[in-house]
Amino acid sequence: MLDLNFVRENLERVRAALEARRFPADALDKFADADAERRRVIAESDSLNAERNAASREIGALMKEGKKDEAEARRSAVGQLKERIAELDRARDEAEARMREILSTIPNVPSESVPVGDESANREERKWGQSPVFDFEPQDHVDLGTSLGILDLERAAKIASARFAILNGAGARLSRALVDFMLDVHTREHGYTETLPPFIVNEQSLFGTAQLPKFKGDQFKLEDERNLYLIPTAEVPVTNYYREEILDASQLPIHMVAYTPCFRSEAGSYGRDTRGIIRQHQFEKVELVKFALPENSYAELDALTRNAETILQKLGLHHRVVTLATGDIGFGAAKTYDLEVWLPSQNTFREISSCSNYEDFQARRAQIRFRRAGGAKPEYVHTLNGSGLAIGRTWVAILENYQQQDGSVIIPEVLRPYMNGMEKITAA
Repeated sequence: MLDLNFVRENLERVRAALEARRFPADALDKFADADAERRRVIAESDSLNAERNAASREIGALMKEGKKDEAEARRSAVGQLKERIAELDRARDEAEARMREILSTIPNVPSESVPVGDESANREERKWGQSPVFDFEPQDHVDLGTSLGILDLERAAKIASARFAILNGAGARLSRALVDFMLDVHTREHGYTETLPPFIVNEQSLFGTAQLPKFKGDQFKLEDERNLYLIPTAEVPVTNYYREEILDASQLPIHMVAYTPCFRSEAGSYGRDTRGIIRQHQFEKVELVKFALPENSYAELDALTRNAETILQKLGLHHRVVTLATGDIGFGAAKTYDLEVWLPSQNTFREISSCSNYEDFQARRAQIRFRRAGGAKPEYVHTLNGSGLAIGRTWVAILENYQQQDGSVIIPEVLRPYMNGMEKITAA
């Protein structure tokens, strides 16, 4: 969430940022109206308080002079002032509550380094590797997985619904191998601390990372009275680990990695990526989360992105890194790098990880602060996260990039120790 005073004092700057994001600015107009009402009632309250104080002094003087009747009459008038002041205080609180409610629906201000425009303005930063060359017509992951007997979409739909999948045999083993491989790389080589968080969270946690209230329709909510939700990403429970806490500056940066299943309703995405497991209601990720000092957060973003890239490089998967434009970044992000992996069946790059710096946007909502040495005033940390990587999409990329003419799939060498030495997936 943006700072209330920052928005009040930089209304036009925030308006320009919303326009760059292609985000409606009417919420900002409502914020300005509520702020004007707040200022009006405060001014009137201050005036009445001054009048009440003067009247109280006058009453005291009248009592000293023995003019009790006049003093009582004046006291009655002061009582009416108190009632009006109480009304104004309530109006002030209501205006401030409206302002904060409106702020919860306004996205973050993008970094000045973010290109301005819609998706077409996204900027490619670098590429790695080469796309595979086939002397046959490559299949997509659905045909490959089905013919190998490692992917079953029909029975998943029978058990649950569309946009669910069952992985069998070597397919399930490959998914598990990817999880273990990614966690090992991030903990042993990149210095992250592994954590296993709850897969169900409360409303405060979803508010803290900005999934609520804006994206309530994307969440799976439990039906009982506890107001609990299935997590859409490990970002939610891991970022909220330090909610409402004050850290010591010496603890930062903190690097955490978590494997979790993720659950999303995919509201509004009907018709997109309906074939296969690119976009699912249930999927798995290894998530990287960082808590950083404000002055170091962009260096931490670059490092986090490189950490995620390392996985793709070790797997030998052709990919690129793209800086998202203002009209394409997520609601809470100040800057985002997308990692996109090459999919032969689509002859294009597809997103496999988004690595973002939220600056203090999430920390302000979740009240995650730190204190520098010498008893300094608490400041908000900067939070960052990114997939390191999405398991299902990595699974898809391996099948498609390592497929052979006979329909088998070569297993990348770094994964073979996790696959009990298996070198190739073949039909049973």
